[in-house]
Amino acid sequence: MNLKSQYASITMTQEIFHSKKPLPLESGEILSQFDIAYTTYGQLNPDKSNVVWVIHALTGDSNVSEWWNGLIGEDKFFDPTNHFIVCANLLGSCYGSTQPFSENPKTGEPYYYDFPQMTSRDLAHGLELLRIHLEIDSIHSLIGGSLGGQVGLEWAYILGAQLKNAVILASTSKSRPWVIGFNEAQRMAIESDCTWGEKHEKAGQKGLETARAIAMLTYRHPIDLATKQVDSVNKVDDYRAASYLRYQGQKLAKRFNALSYWTLSKTMDSHDLGRNRGGLEEALSKIEANVLAIGVDSDLLFLPEESQYISQYVKKGIYKEITSTAGHDAFLIEFEQLSYILKSFYL
Repeated sequence: MNLKSQYASITMTQEIFHSKKPLPLESGEILSQFDIAYTTYGQLNPDKSNVVWVIHALTGDSNVSEWWNGLIGEDKFFDPTNHFIVCANLLGSCYGSTQPFSENPKTGEPYYYDFPQMTSRDLAHGLELLRIHLEIDSIHSLIGGSLGGQVGLEWAYILGAQLKNAVILASTSKSRPWVIGFNEAQRMAIESDCTWGEKHEKAGQKGLETARAIAMLTYRHPIDLATKQVDSVNKVDDYRAASYLRYQGQKLAKRFNALSYWTLSKTMDSHDLGRNRGGLEEALSKIEANVLAIGVDSDLLFLPEESQYISQYVKKGIYKEITSTAGHDAFLIEFEQLSYILKSFYL
């Protein structure tokens, strides 16, 4: 990407945007006020043309240089010496933004189970208010994968000509029954936890561990598990695949909470770019930005055909594919392929 920086040093900031402007939600409810935690890297150039906005996936946070360090950072494709990189923690998530354990202004107590249902469109409108707050008139590149890609598509529609490029990875224009079904199975696992319904931050924690194990089976491909979790011969118990899934569940439960997971999985289910916009093809055709839709050949969650569909119906769309045995999570792992694809897109 040929964006020149006038700055020799790299700056990083982590801040909270507090909005007193109400956010009307598609459900009919209203967030009367809310917080969005965000991180920025680098500095705006004089004409503010070097903005790269990253949107995280389901359990991500705003520290994009940590979880996407193969793509974001010094000497990486998106280098903060050249780009002003912004990543915000999505509403509903538990890394600094308003979420189920935040105070409900109406009651003075945490929302808990009364936290409103939010759609991908609602989250995009929240990011739009943050953009306005930051006085960013236009965005050079918007990039997001999975849930981040869903929110990114919604925001691309809202931004119109204020967005030049959108990179949508391993995502979709509408959640299909397959995705909704897996998400519902995960929520059923959370519901089965005897602490679900209690009002404390560890409510549903064991259920969340199970939900994450279910999710991992959609994030990986059978070949990937067969290669990396193979057992010795003559074994009849204590399989590596089983311990791997338990470990992944416990690992997430230590850093996330069941209510935020529940909320954001519902957000993923709700995604439908064409809702009240004349259908998917009509809505996609209204996106003004150059769109690079990237699929993963082994993705079992969001099939490559869904990314192809996006590229087919936007005005200026290109489809590229990552080849990997890793499955859905390849968009977070295959940095070399992704950098090569992005380089060709920006030529």
